Amino acid sequence: MPRKQDSAMQKTPVKIGLVQHRCGASVKENSARAVEGIREAAGRGANIVCLQELFQSVYFCQVEDHKYFDLAETVPGPTVVELRRLAAELGVVLIASLFEKRAAGLYHNTAAVIDADGAFLGKYRKMHIPDDPLYYEKFYFTPGDLGFRAWQTKFARIGVCVCWDQWYPEAARLTALQGAEIIFYPTAIGWHPAEKEKYGRRQHSAWETVQRGHAIANGCYVAAPNRVGHEAPDGGPGIEFWGQSFVADPAGEIVSRASADSEEVMVVEIDLSNVETQRTHWPFLRDRRIDGYGELVRRFID
Repeated sequence: MPRKQDSAMQKTPVKIGLVQHRCGASVKENSARAVEGIREAAGRGANIVCLQELFQSVYFCQVEDHKYFDLAETVPGPTVVELRRLAAELGVVLIASLFEKRAAGLYHNTAAVIDADGAFLGKYRKMHIPDDPLYYEKFYFTPGDLGFRAWQTKFARIGVCVCWDQWYPEAARLTALQGAEIIFYPTAIGWHPAEKEKYGRRQHSAWETVQRGHAIANGCYVAAPNRVGHEAPDGGPGIEFWGQSFVADPAGEIVSRASADSEEVMVVEIDLSNVETQRTHWPFLRDRRIDGYGELVRRFID
């Protein structure tokens, strides 16, 4: 049964916290760094805190190795239990990206959503799963089957997608159509070191630009926490994660951007009344021709 909306729910302003950090081999140390970031963000007034993709471990999808399935856990499970306690203690909404073990041989890249009173609101399973050099996610993750979702939290109605989802306008649209005022994109993206000089600026620009476009097209805020630092868990060239976590407003303007090479806890104040203003002044949702979009369900129109 849906939870009733809090009649005293804060609408404006709301402070978003994004935790951008390095990850090493120790799950315990990575988790402690994330919790430290959550506490810092809450101490600076954050109402909603989002962690980066798969924050507990190195980005193991650079290789195909069965040993990394040992990192997975049920969702909800031990980590969600601890985060629920932390959310209730601090009075903040938490979004945590986890490696979910659903059943033997069935795993997902999953984001848990926890309300400010510690209630587990639900989870989103990453829908789009990449299979590219050093991003061999199809080896580990089954595509999500929960659809695109939005949740009413104490402070805002939020949607969550994960990393590769951020390239797909359909994902952002379906999330916004459920009333999401903010779409969070926990992320793990970076440069192949050999390509950075030639393609690095263009790659980063494309990543940021497409998400700013989602904010504009849907009249909502977009927030993307990304990891930072170089990771090569099993040798090889590894990935240089480019950081630069950011928040974009409903007009696509960058409100705040983190550094490219340092750990950082961002706390950004946003005004949710801008969502209503943007959507009434630029009424893209009003003018959608839903009668003409049926062929979007086709793979390609030959």
